Amino acid sequence: MRQHVVVLGGTGFVGRHLVPRLLADGHRVTVLSRGISDAARAHFSRNASLIEGDVHDAAFLRAVLDDADAVVNLVGILNERGDDGSGFRRVFVELVDTLLEAMQAHGVRRLLQMSALHAGDGESHYLQARGQAEARVRASGLEWTLLRPSVIAGPGDGLFCRFDGLLRFMPVLPLGGAEACFQPVWVGDVAEAFARALANPASIGQSFDLVGPDRYTLAEIVHMTASARGRHRLVVPLPPALGKLQAEVGEHLPGKPISRDNWRSLQLDSTSDHNGLPRLGITPTAVAPRLPEILGLDAA
Repeated sequence: MRQHVVVLGGTGFVGRHLVPRLLADGHRVTVLSRGISDAARAHFSRNASLIEGDVHDAAFLRAVLDDADAVVNLVGILNERGDDGSGFRRVFVELVDTLLEAMQAHGVRRLLQMSALHAGDGESHYLQARGQAEARVRASGLEWTLLRPSVIAGPGDGLFCRFDGLLRFMPVLPLGGAEACFQPVWVGDVAEAFARALANPASIGQSFDLVGPDRYTLAEIVHMTASARGRHRLVVPLPPALGKLQAEVGEHLPGKPISRDNWRSLQLDSTSDHNGLPRLGITPTAVAPRLPEILGLDAA
């Protein structure tokens, strides 16, 4: 069924894959973003409407949801300014409160909410805020679906591509949390999961862990990244005390290559024994064979 789908954060990493997928299903798509660059405008088909505005502004949200059938909320950050959780609460919890009120004001019932694996678990401000947002969505009375990915892999990602940039200049990489385990999920699978959940009424009231088929330690991910470029790099796993110190130092570096909250997140393996992709009819994509594409080596 063709719907008018409003996508918050649709110019971001996942949104750039999801919006074309929704258009392919025949949906009318409106993308909301605080800032829409010329490159972002060029990326999307003219069939997608791009509206620039502050999604935290209740009046703006109410105006753009006037004739919406469904909402996809992809807005997110991986780091906050400072380390008190307020930045994560604003982006995840306060925004969800504003969005739910706007949806209820217009009778928009369908919501697909991006969350995170292990939301609400552990001591990470990021995961705690994700969990609080989930609780708001579950209690909303709307027709919601929660999608909870592990780290998402794809061209320009914050995992392989971030390490690729570091390894360019570092022949030796001291690594805190080297034994932390991940199940990277392919960005195309995440976009497909949103599209299929939207089309499937059975997904209403359900949450789906989204993980890839393979598990890797953080150290293995670094080695894979280096090997893909033919680089030989030494990874030095740090004991917990030094890993925590590394995060403390990284907290104050430009771009926060690692933060205190990243360190807290690393205390939980980003894995799941209950992969929601097969439940949505999706065969999980192995990430390792896609490394040349992720790192842009295919185009080099």
